[in-house]
This record gives sequence, structure tokens and C-alpha cells, in this order.
Amino acid sequence: MEIKAPATIPYFLQEQVRRMIVDGTLRPGQPLREQELERRFGTSRSPIREALRLLELSGLVTHVQRRGFRVALYSEREIRHIYQLRAELESYAITRLAEQDNLAALVAELEMGHACLRECLPEEKAQQCLELAREFFNTIVRANDNKPLEEALSKLNDRCDPLRHILLRRKADCRRQLIEGTGRLLAVLRIGDLPRAAAIRREITEAFLPLVLQAYAAEVYPDAASNA
Repeated sequence: MEIKAPATIPYFLQEQVRRMIVDGTLRPGQPLREQELERRFGTSRSPIREALRLLELSGLVTHVQRRGFRVALYSEREIRHIYQLRAELESYAITRLAEQDNLAALVAELEMGHACLRECLPEEKAQQCLELAREFFNTIVRANDNKPLEEALSKLNDRCDPLRHILLRRKADCRRQLIEGTGRLLAVLRIGDLPRAAAIRREITEAFLPLVLQAYAAEVYPDAASNA
């Protein structure tokens, strides 16, 4: 089905293609043919190219001279670096909450977000689970009022989203583990134990990283996974 884009469109197109990358419609390493995207969105070549350049800046798309654009294909090393850096920055955001006089409002907001997250066990809610989990941690980061930190994590999260979607779509147990892990973190935030909360944030990544690597490899190399 063709999607008609509005008149001023590079950012609209960026978001549409981003969603297709995150939900797996466009697979890791898949070429992004500008002509096909023109037909899909009913627009000209120039805004398509600008949208792809924006996605390249966010790390979701790569470009090779004379070969064009394609969905980013991550190495195991890159995935480890992205996940571990994100965990460290979010753990840092948790420890900096010590500068605040009262965490009651933040905890209340996190409680509401976690209540919604607990409804995301069904497979068809993988995308919603991803968005709510990202917002859960973004709520903590925003409470620091630290724009450089927010910007750094926004870019890391953009690169993580396709990886997380693959995992949450493939493994129902991982959705349950994510809900349980964020619940443990929330429980210690309630009592103000920030060092323990930061440690739990790191533990969540330590638990999920091997599963992310496994799920991503199965997505990129399905024949190898089926023969294993």
C-alpha cells in the first residue's frame, strides 16, 4: 500500500523509514532503493535522499559510494559497545538523582509507566513494550535536566531499538524479564537506594546482552540458526 507523504517531508519520511527498520519490515543489511521508496511514499528523489541522510546520522542507515544506502548491519562488537555504553549512561543518570530533594514525583511517574509496561506480555505488543521500556528509562534521564546526556542517549536508543524489537518480538520470556527487571529497579528507587538502582540497571544489560546477540544473529542469518 502506498503512503502519501505531506508536502514538507524529509522528517516525515525519516520517521516512516525508521519505523520500518525498527519493526523489521526493512531487515538488517537490506538495500534501501530510492526508487522503491519514491513509489511507496509518493514523493520525489530529493526528500527521500535527505531522509536517508538523516537516518545515516542516527546510525540506522549506512551509505557506500556508488552502492547506495542500506539498513545498518551491526557486528557483535558494535552491539556490545552500544548496549554497554547505554547502560553506563543510564546508570549515571540514576546516581545523579541524589542531587534532587524529593523523588516522589519521579517514582509516581515511573509507577504509571511500569503499570502500562506490565500489560505488554502478548506477542503483538512487542512494539509497545519497546516504546514503554524506552520511555521508562527516558523518564529517569529527563529528571536530571541534562541535555547532553539526553542527546547522547537518544542516539544510542535509536540504534538499540531495532535490536530490542527483534528480541522482544522473538522471545516472550524476554518481555517478562524486562518487566521484572524494571520492577526491581523501581522497588529500590522507592526507598531511595540509588547505588543499588544503578547496579540493577547494569544487571539488566548483562542479562539481556547475550540474548540480544543471539536473536540478532538468528534474524540476520536465519538459515544458520535453523541448521544449528
